[in-house]
Amino acid sequence: MPTTPATAAQSGFPGAGTPEAIMLELVDEAGNTIGTAEKLSAHQAPGLLHRAFSVFLFDEQGRLLLQRRALGKYHSPGVWSNTCCGHPYPGESPFAAAARRTHEELGLSPSLLAEAGTVRYNHPDPASGLVEQEYNHLFVGLAQAAPKPDPEEVGDTAFVTAGELAKRHAEVPFSAWFMTVLDAARPAIRELTGDVAGW
Repeated sequence: MPTTPATAAQSGFPGAGTPEAIMLELVDEAGNTIGTAEKLSAHQAPGLLHRAFSVFLFDEQGRLLLQRRALGKYHSPGVWSNTCCGHPYPGESPFAAAARRTHEELGLSPSLLAEAGTVRYNHPDPASGLVEQEYNHLFVGLAQAAPKPDPEEVGDTAFVTAGELAKRHAEVPFSAWFMTVLDAARPAIRELTGDVAGW
């Protein structure tokens, strides 16, 4: 259920031993903040529209860093997805959240991280029954160090060319939102990587 900022701190996360709820920022169709909701409840069908971010990092050869989500994740475990994605804390800027989570999940501090627009989507996850109703802020940048993933968050990583991604995407499961965010970020990706990379 949606809560107000005043009551957000009082609400407990479902599950034993978790001291504080993880709250997300609810938004309207224009991306304006309208309240907060607990993370899991925001993803239960039909879903509440909330702020999110997606990061795409590339190496100096123009290869995209993918991550395979850890098997312990409650949402879309074990599937491949973009470099990093997540949700800002209420009041946290999407840029700050993107940099923070990329470091937390992958041990990387992105270089030349730049905004790449926004995209709004509604993607149900058939496996879990959860729904991604997101107003997603996109970011592109460079990974200039080897990733050091947190195994609780990331099961595996891979740098792929555009051609290798197409082959992998046809053969193994990817997150429901992956192609939507990738396609929305392509203009900024091409600007970063150049035409020769094929994105």
